[in-house]
Amino acid sequence: MSCMTPAVYWSVIAHAIAIGGHVRVGMEDCPYLQPGVYATSNAQLVEKAVRIAREIGREIASPAEARVMTGLAH
Repeated sequence: MSCMTPAVYWSVIAHAIAIGGHVRVGMEDCPYLQPGVYATSNAQLVEKAVRIAREIGREIASPAEARVMTGLAH
């Protein structure tokens, strides 16, 4: 679990996306969608990260693209 508050955590995620970084999210990192609101699934956290990326103007990698980027493609 992250040692950041949810507000700081999502701010860091947004900043990383804005400067061209890649992010991962999940219940093990920060289980909150916002302060005081727990996510009920990892999918909700991914949806929030995708929404942030799209608002910033970043494209989302497909599963195949992500495998290539991480060296997992065969």
